[in-house]
Amino acid sequence: MMWQNQLPFRWWLGFEAKRKRALALAPEGPLKDFLATPFPDLSCPVNELPLVAVDFETTGLDAVADKLLSVGFCQLESGLINLGSSFHQIINTKQKLKPENVVVHHITDEQQQQGLPLEEVVEDLLKALAGKVMLVHFNQIERHFLQQACLELYGVKPPLLMIDTLLIAKRRLDQRDVAYDPSELRLTNQRSYYQLPHYAAHNALSDAVATAELFLAQTTHLSKDTTLSSLLA
Repeated sequence: MMWQNQLPFRWWLGFEAKRKRALALAPEGPLKDFLATPFPDLSCPVNELPLVAVDFETTGLDAVADKLLSVGFCQLESGLINLGSSFHQIINTKQKLKPENVVVHHITDEQQQQGLPLEEVVEDLLKALAGKVMLVHFNQIERHFLQQACLELYGVKPPLLMIDTLLIAKRRLDQRDVAYDPSELRLTNQRSYYQLPHYAAHNALSDAVATAELFLAQTTHLSKDTTLSSLLA
């Protein structure tokens, strides 16, 4: 199957303009290095894309009012997940966690107080992302929280290239003639559709690996001619 939403060249020019503006404004350091590294070309075939599957746990859903609590990621190259690249780190948010959120992410106040500063974790993530595409499930969380973190740390919101496994799933479901429950789009339910093993949810690294595996399953149903252009979120 080949998606029909190929991004026009003018979109890429606009994205490159945003990257160059952010590069000019960014201070020397991790963000500037990230922005100075060329992104993969839109015509890059899906099986050749350098990807980093990323997942965040947060203290809430508002990127401005809430905080990044943990980051997990792993790299994919040539259709293979590199578990040796796996990264997971809890962040010291410097604030007490809400009990109702602890029930979800299972990170305690004691654990987060022993976590690393936001700056160190974001630096590690930006280094891993340089020259690659972020792979996520529901891009609004990772996009907004990473951009907000960069704004707080470096004074600049960077443009980000992302592929969203939720949107790939939505396109497949939208092509059917029957209605579907939005819950079908959840990571766990999409993995069940492809008969992938069950993983405990709400651990950033576990969810990043789960997203990577889901993407590889999804790509088996895509045309061999599928490129980055038709997959970007």
